[in-house]
Amino acid sequence: MDAPSAMSRRDLLMLIGSVAGSAVSYRAMASMGLVHESNYNGPIKLEGNPRGASVLILGAGLAGMVAAYEMRKAGYKVKVLEYNNRAGGRNWSLRGGDTFTELGGFTQKCEFDKGLYLNPGPWRIPYHHHGVLDYCRRFGVALEPFVQVNYNAMVHSTNAFGGKPQRFREINADFTGHVAELLSKVTSQNKLDANVGKEDQEILLAALKQWGALDKNYRYVGGPESSDKRGYEKPPGGGLNGKPVYSKDIIDFSQLLRSELWASIGAGNGYEFQTTLFEPIGGMGRIGEAFQREVGDLIQFNAKVTKVRQDDKGVTATYIDSRSGGTPKTATADYCLCTIPLSVLSQIEINVNPKMQAAIRAVPYEAAVKVGLQFKRRFWEQDEHIYGGISYTNLPNRIIGYPNTDYHSAGKGVVLGAYAFGPNAYEFTALSPAERVKKAYEYGAMVHPQYRQEFENGVGVGWHRVPWTLGCAGHWTDESRAQHYDNLCQLDNRILLAGEHASYIPAWQEGAVLSSIDAITRLHKRVING
Repeated sequence: MDAPSAMSRRDLLMLIGSVAGSAVSYRAMASMGLVHESNYNGPIKLEGNPRGASVLILGAGLAGMVAAYEMRKAGYKVKVLEYNNRAGGRNWSLRGGDTFTELGGFTQKCEFDKGLYLNPGPWRIPYHHHGVLDYCRRFGVALEPFVQVNYNAMVHSTNAFGGKPQRFREINADFTGHVAELLSKVTSQNKLDANVGKEDQEILLAALKQWGALDKNYRYVGGPESSDKRGYEKPPGGGLNGKPVYSKDIIDFSQLLRSELWASIGAGNGYEFQTTLFEPIGGMGRIGEAFQREVGDLIQFNAKVTKVRQDDKGVTATYIDSRSGGTPKTATADYCLCTIPLSVLSQIEINVNPKMQAAIRAVPYEAAVKVGLQFKRRFWEQDEHIYGGISYTNLPNRIIGYPNTDYHSAGKGVVLGAYAFGPNAYEFTALSPAERVKKAYEYGAMVHPQYRQEFENGVGVGWHRVPWTLGCAGHWTDESRAQHYDNLCQLDNRILLAGEHASYIPAWQEGAVLSSIDAITRLHKRVING
């Protein structure tokens, strides 16, 4: 028999990921130097006198407004061109009375009641996204917890349990319990001798018993241990009728595996989704609004950029009114920071070097759709005791997200009735907005029958039809990053790019913030050093 070879880092990471989940795998990769934590170290200090240098910023999303705020503070002359009539970009909340026109001419008017909203773009902020959180603190944006994992929410498949939704906690407890029982049997039969020593086997058995809610014989069965995780037939109470009735309906392991509902219960383990997560009180758009209060006087709204030219003396951007067209206008500056999404920038004439141009054209954008549904009452709380969090389904709407605010209020509520990526998102986006809302309603009614009595109105945003992004976020592959990423981020004479697409945290606001800080730090160094 050959001697066992040393375990490679790749093998180790695969083992860690398969046993412990993506969160532990991510931490292991970080310890090996393969990934990095957010490198935000507090407010940047652009030291040195820029001597009246001017900067033209294209786009008033988070990346553009971080740059505008910090560069003006450092002494630069700053002007921002923004396609929309508001700041924030994908940092956006749709509220009652808002209108939105997408490609194809469909115009939606949001009919939500006062105080209710949908976040078509980002809707949560991880605790380790230090840059976004710091700007929230500095600008007074009040936050509240975002519930990622709710054990009382639903997991649902049309192919399992007769299409009946199951409680997250029951699927989670039963899957964990069955796996723990299997591992305990293998351990007890001394089949791990080559990997786990005798003393460690005893520790492992104790850990499996606790982790999997096993009984004294290391079985996962109905009883006090399993009921403490999956719930009771009748919960403990008070008085003469207070004795609990333990759960007996343990799901058969084979049925559980074939249901594939286990694929949903690990969603909260990923590094980006571990608690605590936050959301701004009143909608994610509160962040964009706060930035606009700080730098709104620098922004030319309704400005659609059509051309960007640079030479040895400066940069000129040509733009028209995004609503009415009309006579083109120009804006000039010594330097330009462009935060326009690559999906749009690739269609704009810009004279940068061939490698940067190739990088701009190399990054496709993800498909995504969100549908918000307003209901007459908060039935998910009143009937099913679901307070915040997410339910998962194999239907095309994919998830149902419950509001994490105003618990127990007697009024109405807005549910995220669909949040889909990939093929499902393309299917939704191909529909008219009214049809998107209808489909989300029909799919959701298979999880919550109360939809049929309580639904009032909705809005649906398909990001490939949003004219100022043409997609949700930049999609990198390992190969495209290796070939194009550095070329995308380099300062090309007087033009520099920033945004979530110019980061290793694509699709997250933190990526936009960190990209902007990195870009303006390098640009400032260039200006100061000449």
